[in-house]
Amino acid sequence: MKRFLLFLPLIVFLLVGIFLYKGLSMDPSARESALIGKPLPEFSLPRLTNPNLLVTREDLIGEVFLLNVWGSWCPSCYDEHEEIVRMAQAGVPIVGLNYKDEPAKAFRYLSQLGNPYTQILVEEDGLRELAFNLGVYGAPETFLIDSKGIVRYHLAGVITPQLVDQVIMPEVQKWQRNR
Repeated sequence: MKRFLLFLPLIVFLLVGIFLYKGLSMDPSARESALIGKPLPEFSLPRLTNPNLLVTREDLIGEVFLLNVWGSWCPSCYDEHEEIVRMAQAGVPIVGLNYKDEPAKAFRYLSQLGNPYTQILVEEDGLRELAFNLGVYGAPETFLIDSKGIVRYHLAGVITPQLVDQVIMPEVQKWQRNR
């Protein structure tokens, strides 16, 4: 029994090491959203361009669109912006959710990089109903919403050219055909 107690710290250390190694080797962008196949949550948020005008879930339902969570403070959002613009130019409606940002900085970001969004919702504190109910834990995150308001795809991370060509555009086209 004394011999076992001598090895107990080593055993505990090895077990903790295995769990840490497993966690570090996981891809956080590959996590599956609990909302896939479920309705986009209800919300009422102001527009960036007109804070007095509130947008609700019902205002967005009827066409397939991407909901892109972004912020001017987010370096990865700068990295993916060109791909967001490319999809918008290809006719994909993209709704922006400006997340935990200051309006002046958001406007500066858009004036520098271009505005690909059909409309931009604002959630300055990140604690209101939409980001929280979507399970957003950072930016960028992108959701594909079908014409009935159902979440069909989720990406936590940067949109790359390969993702656009091989995953996102085929998914958008599939759900546009299934209207």
